[in-house]
Amino acid sequence: MKIMTKFAMAACLGLGLSVAVFPGQGIAALQQGAKAPDFTLSAAQGGKPFSLSLKEALKKGPVVLYFFPAAFTPGCTMEAHLFAESSDDFNKLGARVIGVTAGNIERVAEFSKSECRDKFAVAADPGAKVAAKYDSTMRRPDGTMLSNRTSYVIAPNGTILLSYTDSKPQAHIEKTMAAVRAWKARKR
Repeated sequence: MKIMTKFAMAACLGLGLSVAVFPGQGIAALQQGAKAPDFTLSAAQGGKPFSLSLKEALKKGPVVLYFFPAAFTPGCTMEAHLFAESSDDFNKLGARVIGVTAGNIERVAEFSKSECRDKFAVAADPGAKVAAKYDSTMRRPDGTMLSNRTSYVIAPNGTILLSYTDSKPQAHIEKTMAAVRAWKARKR
């Protein structure tokens, strides 16, 4: 797993902020085969707010759960666009995409409409509490916790099929799509 440098994270956030991964706080996302922690968060899709439950989402099929640092930053906007462009393909495989952020939570509804293009839900994670359950957090120098860029594919039984952390958004779509396809192939 890659440890992100201050430079890489600041570039990722596009905020001009210094973000550090401190020793002992390395990025150690939950691993394949682990049980995904359940959660319920306030979310929005297409700008419309609702309560999102992982347990309920998993009843419809696998979930592509991706954590991202902050809405409306360059890397996070690019990732949302890429997931939006691939949402129909995920849906055809029976999977649903859900984005989660601890940053810019007051703008989740707007982000779900403009950057996620109404294609998938985005949830607000105040204080990065859910991200912490998934070992998907980073601390800014001011002590604020944010979600790091980590994607999971979770089977309907709650088992993590894929855990992937990388500051570059592009590979997240490829890796999660491959994991969903592999899951679908095993189900045939």
